Amino acid sequence: MRFPEERLSSTNSYRGQVGAGGGGRATEETRSDGPNCPGSLIVVSNRQPYRHEYERDGDGGDDGDDESDRSVTVDEPAGGLTAGLDPVVREVDGTWIAWGDGDADFDVADEDHCVEVPPGEEAYTLRRIDLSEEAVESYYYGFSNRVLWPLCHGFGDLVEHRSNDFDWYRTVNERFADAVVEHAAEDSVVWLQDYHFALAPRLIREGVPASTTVAQFWHIPWPAPETFQQCPAAGHVLEGLLGNDLLGFHVDWYANTFLDCVEQYFPSATVDRRERTVRYDGHTTRVVATPMGVDADRYDRDARSVGRAQLAEIREAFGIPDDTVLGLGVDRLDYAKGIPERFAALERFFERNPDWRGEFTFVQKSTPSRTDIPTYQQYGDHVRSEAERINRRFGTDDWQPIVYTEDYVEHEALCALYRYADVMVVSSLADGMNLVAQEYVAANVDGDGTLLLSDRAGAHERLGTHALTIDPTDADGTAAQLERALSMPTHERRQRMQTLRTRVFDHDLEGWMDAQFDWIRRVHGEKSTATDSNEDDDRDSHEWTQTA
Repeated sequence: MRFPEERLSSTNSYRGQVGAGGGGRATEETRSDGPNCPGSLIVVSNRQPYRHEYERDGDGGDDGDDESDRSVTVDEPAGGLTAGLDPVVREVDGTWIAWGDGDADFDVADEDHCVEVPPGEEAYTLRRIDLSEEAVESYYYGFSNRVLWPLCHGFGDLVEHRSNDFDWYRTVNERFADAVVEHAAEDSVVWLQDYHFALAPRLIREGVPASTTVAQFWHIPWPAPETFQQCPAAGHVLEGLLGNDLLGFHVDWYANTFLDCVEQYFPSATVDRRERTVRYDGHTTRVVATPMGVDADRYDRDARSVGRAQLAEIREAFGIPDDTVLGLGVDRLDYAKGIPERFAALERFFERNPDWRGEFTFVQKSTPSRTDIPTYQQYGDHVRSEAERINRRFGTDDWQPIVYTEDYVEHEALCALYRYADVMVVSSLADGMNLVAQEYVAANVDGDGTLLLSDRAGAHERLGTHALTIDPTDADGTAAQLERALSMPTHERRQRMQTLRTRVFDHDLEGWMDAQFDWIRRVHGEKSTATDSNEDDDRDSHEWTQTA
């Protein structure tokens, strides 16, 4: 089974200087040499950095030969955090533990399910976890994405409680934790990624030396207590996360609501809100907020390499008239992204501004996601039907108000859209960060685009003052902001975008990882100098009352 993509961002790993007009980012000479891990590094993630697969024939099927006679291909990091972390793990000769979902993954690995990567360089160890179809269905498509994902994004009504899902989630977390324990040493730093491993930190803590540092970054929002209480295993999830020495979120709001939940479920825990620490069951967890960035240099460079010719090809491919103004949306097909709400605002815009009919085209690129879950299937059907309905209402023989596509868009074409789109709309109903907003800013090298940004996206904390803020549920308000964007004077557009670019380049992916390892070094140092007396304040670790 192929592992599903978890976030849309196509950020690639690249470090270089920003070109002229890059928005105030420091050059390589003034930057650090990258994250500095204080001990041996073990990364734990769902998605693996390298996937081995048997080569298929030209029709996409098996060639009929025995597997031993078939060549093996390797898929390398496609983007986002995976690509950003890969060079860090290479540098420290670390270990990466992830689910092996390629059909040749375990044939090229040794008896311990380990393989040295990257191919030909063999800089670090990739330890693969073999998951059955049932495990994936219950652990990933089940508890992770039918319970934790909707809860954390505030969609309690979409939570599905299925028997065995949490049991499998716990079992898979135990398997990952066991693998960590096998590879961990006294000076190890274990860094877990995201909501798939809520139980693993405590399990790891119980099996590794006391000096081992356990950290985790939670890449999605954290809900308020009244929403979190709908989680069928809320206490277990919190208790697992409090096994971390360091727990990271994108923004202050998520960190604070996490502490709210801890206080509600564990009354005897000592929560220091000023220091953002939790003392529970004899262990201290530090909670931090560090907004994630994108590889801004790469998007700047790649956007400068495309020109009007590429844009003309895109217009021709999608039947977009040459002289129309372009709006853009780029999202996973997820109910948290607010695509129907965006379409409702576009419909209101064309109602109120008939002169823009035939003059403004909105390109919506959607990437299907988690299509095995009925909620996602229904959501996709609804999005497509709304685009068709609005096009029937306003479209003409030679113009459609919404160009909707789920086709794969090459990175070069995406950069061309980012560079030349006059308006980008990010209308998330809830979003841990939203890297697409930052990618658009980094690639808008001519500085004349405008970003409409939901006040419910984590990126709004950094970009909201110079983007045009929208309430995604307010169609009239969003339509008004779109009108404002399209009529905005050139000097104001450029001034706003220049400030946005400065913020995106000053807080890019490399800077985010530097911040993570700064915190990890601090916590690791505190652990190494701590005395045994710091750990003698044990409390009952099962005081919480599980809420169904």
